[in-house]
Amino acid sequence: MSTTRSTTTRSRYDDLRAIEAEVGTLIRRVKRVIGERAREVHPDLHPMTFFILTHLAKEGPMRGADLSDAFGMDKGGVSRQVQALVDLGLVVRMPDPEDRRAILLDASDEGRTRLDAMSRRRSDRFDARLSDWSDEDLATFSAQLSAYNTALSDD
Repeated sequence: MSTTRSTTTRSRYDDLRAIEAEVGTLIRRVKRVIGERAREVHPDLHPMTFFILTHLAKEGPMRGADLSDAFGMDKGGVSRQVQALVDLGLVVRMPDPEDRRAILLDASDEGRTRLDAMSRRRSDRFDARLSDWSDEDLATFSAQLSAYNTALSDD
């Protein structure tokens, strides 16, 4: 009986290490893909700045302080990233209608157009890569990935 238990434990251990290895591979792939997405939007766009642009496109307009909070960055760091986006024509500054002294930041029309085009191309490639997965496979993987992320949400 102890042999069965140790085999089960060893197998579970091996499976957990395999999951860690696959997640490591996924993280490396995500880092690479974020860089590719940033360059697809604009050749001079840095990956961190890409995150700020996508956040503004989804959540904006907002103040720089709100961006600082959202990304856990100091205001100076956010200000430099935003300036790079403004210089590339991907973000605009505008007066806050509730406080004319304050400035709001938002993705420009050009920024939104470039993000949308990149997103469509990426989605098409993603769909093509997983074209041989059944709807059931996709649903199962999505549910398992969600459960995995929920289980590790405190890490």
